Amino acid sequence: MRAFAGTDGERGGDGGTGGSTSEPVDLVLFVGGDGTAADVASALEGTDVPMLGVPAGVKVYSSVFAVSPEDAAEVAASSSRTERREVMDIDEDAYREGEVHPELRGVAYVPVADDLQSSKQTASGTVESLAEGVTTDVRERDGEGVTFVLGPGSTVGAIKDELGFEPSPIGVDLWRDGEVIARDATEAEILDALGEENAIVVSPIGGQGFVFGRGNPQISPAVIRRCDLRIVASRAKLDDVRALRVDTDDPDLDGDLAGWVRVRVGKFETRMMKIV
Repeated sequence: MRAFAGTDGERGGDGGTGGSTSEPVDLVLFVGGDGTAADVASALEGTDVPMLGVPAGVKVYSSVFAVSPEDAAEVAASSSRTERREVMDIDEDAYREGEVHPELRGVAYVPVADDLQSSKQTASGTVESLAEGVTTDVRERDGEGVTFVLGPGSTVGAIKDELGFEPSPIGVDLWRDGEVIARDATEAEILDALGEENAIVVSPIGGQGFVFGRGNPQISPAVIRRCDLRIVASRAKLDDVRALRVDTDDPDLDGDLAGWVRVRVGKFETRMMKIV
């Protein structure tokens, strides 16, 4: 296989990507997030050269990525077919306002290995009843000194809205005994604020089902080890996600987190999902 780490290769004569090499290219591997994916897809437009992303960005909504560098290597080495998949990106300004609006930026050929690449992104759906249910649970612990670590994203952002404060949509906020004790907290600030009883509330980020390791580095292994874990997600987000994933940079912790977990999907409803 002739792989090219960039977008300046050619696939022979009329099908090239406008670069300087005359060698045909079987695959373009790139490292980055959705913005990089959109750039690569644009450069490959009009060709049948497949592309495959190694995830290294906060935003990973496109279905052209493997779920890890190791999986990217396996896909590149073993895949024998390609399929057309969407390249998505989100509106940065809307994201910072707490709204996630994935936009189609292109369609590209991607080498396929089942279960190793992200599912196609689905709409987030309504989360009002979910937020109401979680908020009720949180308020029942007011006065007991429980620190809630509320992760980023629009789903947890709806919970923050229901609690009655302005969320930091791409940051982590802390709640205890009826009030916000930190907004857009760093890892150090989170660790300083934790008490004897703590809970993390997070939702899978992007289209790959990552609970930790995409978009929430502040929630570090040291934080996770001191907290109970509560995962929330809309039904729509889970409908096309085969499994949940974690990438905490701590293999032992990743192993401890693996297995079946209960995900809150409504005011009272839950769904069992597996962290792999």
